[in-house]
Amino acid sequence: MTEQPTSPSTTVEIGVETFGDVTADADGTMLSHGQVLRDVVAEGQLADRVGLDFFGIGEHHRVDYAVSAPEVVMGALASTTQRIKLGSAVTVLSSDDPVRVFERFSTVQALSNGRAEIIAGRGSFIESFPLFGFDLQDYELLFEERLDLLVELLRNQPVTWTGQTRAGLTDQQVFPTAEQPIPLWVGVGGTPQSVVRAAQHGLGLMLAIIGGEPMRFAPLANLYRRALDQLGRPQLPVAAHLHGFVADTDDEAADLLFPHYEAQMRKMGSERGWGGYSRTAFGAALAPEGNLLVGSPETVAQKMAAIVKGLGLARIDVKYSNGTLPHEGIMRSIELMGTRVKPRVHELLAGQ
Repeated sequence: MTEQPTSPSTTVEIGVETFGDVTADADGTMLSHGQVLRDVVAEGQLADRVGLDFFGIGEHHRVDYAVSAPEVVMGALASTTQRIKLGSAVTVLSSDDPVRVFERFSTVQALSNGRAEIIAGRGSFIESFPLFGFDLQDYELLFEERLDLLVELLRNQPVTWTGQTRAGLTDQQVFPTAEQPIPLWVGVGGTPQSVVRAAQHGLGLMLAIIGGEPMRFAPLANLYRRALDQLGRPQLPVAAHLHGFVADTDDEAADLLFPHYEAQMRKMGSERGWGGYSRTAFGAALAPEGNLLVGSPETVAQKMAAIVKGLGLARIDVKYSNGTLPHEGIMRSIELMGTRVKPRVHELLAGQ
């Protein structure tokens, strides 16, 4: 018998995310990291104005992404937005210090009047490990211990904690104190162990769907819900992150995005030993069962509603920045996501 997901709310949250991908201008000239950062702030401000629910900012330490300190960008947005939630996508917790993570996010939480969120994960790349002096042989232990300590800091101050990968704490208070609880999610790429770990800590689950069919993640979402039940915990939200781009028509969205997405995938493939990326593969990802949320507002809304319903999501986030895709196209995509896609998704879910 097929297990059915928890029914999503018809008011599912819809967010957007960026890694601060270094973009090109209309003439193909690459922009500076500084200009990209200023553009990210403008994108977050627009996401707030058009009614989106979450703006996520990734952390990377490499030349093709401008954001290495997401909380600083979040701080800029905290005082120039009104209602949108601001979070990481993700905080690379394995190579960070949980005390500093708490201090930075509690600062953003104060500046934003309670709108900060942490999505903790191990990241898509490993460049932060040598940069900050960590050994990749400690990959699993670093994340497990740092997640354990961060949970303690968020829930149980003052904290007494011991571990192998950093100095222990004894009755330690960390400042500034948070006026409201800071939500913590665990970003997972598809391993059952990561899903169960999130349930054991009583944390929200963020599914990183960057390839394949989204419905293949249904067993992981259901495993998470079963684990919560077996642990005697209340059901907690499941969210998902996918790549996407919205334009006025399906053809316009695909044609605008493909050269930038193909170049990005080819670069990642050369680093990781993948094959090339073809227009045929791109087309398969655009299909109703594919992983890319790309097309007109109606196409994206229909696909998004199906994913929300199939996985029982409380929130779905779209990484709208894809390689060198210019800022102007990005802004139009965000506008359509808030003004057209979000209300249509709610309408579709209400009618089911």
